[in-house]
Amino acid sequence: MTTLLNDTADGKRTGRGGQGRSGEILAIRGGRPLRGTIEVKGAKNLVTKAMVAALLGETPSILRDVPELSDVAVVRSLLEVHGVTVADGDEPGSLVFDPSGAASAHFEEIDAHAGASRIPILFCGPLLHLLGEALIPDLGGCRIGDRPINFHMDALRAFGAIVDKSYEGIRITAPDGLHGANIELPYPSVGATEQVLLTAVKAKGVTELKNAAIEPEIMDLIAVLQKMGAIISYEPNRVILIEGVESLRGYDHRSIFDRNEAVSWACAALATDGEIFVDGAKQQEMLTFLNVFRKAGGWFDVQEHGILFRRGGPIKPVVVETDVHPGYMTDWQQPLIVALTQAEGESIVHETVYENRLGFTQALVKMGADIVVHPHGLEGGARRVPRRALEQAAVINGPTPLHGADIEVPDLRGGFSYVVAALAAEGESTVSGVGIISRGYEKFFDKLDALGADFDIVG
Repeated sequence: MTTLLNDTADGKRTGRGGQGRSGEILAIRGGRPLRGTIEVKGAKNLVTKAMVAALLGETPSILRDVPELSDVAVVRSLLEVHGVTVADGDEPGSLVFDPSGAASAHFEEIDAHAGASRIPILFCGPLLHLLGEALIPDLGGCRIGDRPINFHMDALRAFGAIVDKSYEGIRITAPDGLHGANIELPYPSVGATEQVLLTAVKAKGVTELKNAAIEPEIMDLIAVLQKMGAIISYEPNRVILIEGVESLRGYDHRSIFDRNEAVSWACAALATDGEIFVDGAKQQEMLTFLNVFRKAGGWFDVQEHGILFRRGGPIKPVVVETDVHPGYMTDWQQPLIVALTQAEGESIVHETVYENRLGFTQALVKMGADIVVHPHGLEGGARRVPRRALEQAAVINGPTPLHGADIEVPDLRGGFSYVVAALAAEGESTVSGVGIISRGYEKFFDKLDALGADFDIVG
């Protein structure tokens, strides 16, 4: 089997181990179970936010278990363009951030380094405290539905910030400083909760945040901020209280593991009838997924250093409703749906978080799956998650053999799911645009190799 080399964006030649470009293409020969061990490091959804939090400290910060992801590279470059010195730490996978030289940056610089990332919006609070100004260019991200920034802007205004929009982007200032606020989110948005936390910790007075997100990555960010000297407590019913302090110091923190990557590989084991040990995965943060995995016919063994995943028999149909934590995460439904195409009966996935996230199933239908998407959801039936106006539902009937096809990656989680579908299918598939997968999956090609996948990089 020959692996073709290709040029990366910076001119280097890369084979399987490269991070990948958005236009990269894989030729995948399916029908082979994935077997072996892979390691998951720090969670993308914590690491990138903890990197931003380093701006708040008056001394350097150290972050450990940082994965090699394109999103991490984006945040690093954004910090550097704002004058933060970033260096390798005392152990592999650790970074040291020194914000002592922090300075303003221009719209053009921020835009050039941000690319498609939505991370720049979380720089607002720290930059307002540090420099009195924050600039936000047009925001990108995965095309999975409406991801409005109004929650962020409304929260910043509540702290006393002034938001001015122009053709270049958004300029945010705080001429009178920032003060505590009473904020209630219309929806427990993870990003908006992070925005409030990163802003409130140095705002004058007390901030009460109602209807906050409480994902494990949010709790880990609170732990980071507490190490820096912040005073943060959370109460029942999604209420977080933040008492502003005058100054914060740097932190030394080891990131929580990446739940989303662990779940993705578990679903890959289920879909390909393989066996994957996910080194670094932990039970407590995956309880909701593990219950669904077991009901779908999966088998797992929780061990000291990770979790072993495989089938426990025929795949069984399930009904899933995505929701904010502690519910079943929206990021988890896409790889699961690939496995459910092989379940014996009818499965239903209610997507209640993003309205376009079931669009990826069109490619699975092209590969032979029997999936019908109901764009306005399904009426009736027992529901635990309240219906939302934007929700969709996918009805998956199986088992249906999957066959190879030419498919194009739509977004991060959909991209991983397409690769898994191609690995589970008979024949050869061509999956284009796989470079986006490097946003959330470290050393993706290396891990496929380690698990015995049969593929080549062809473009």
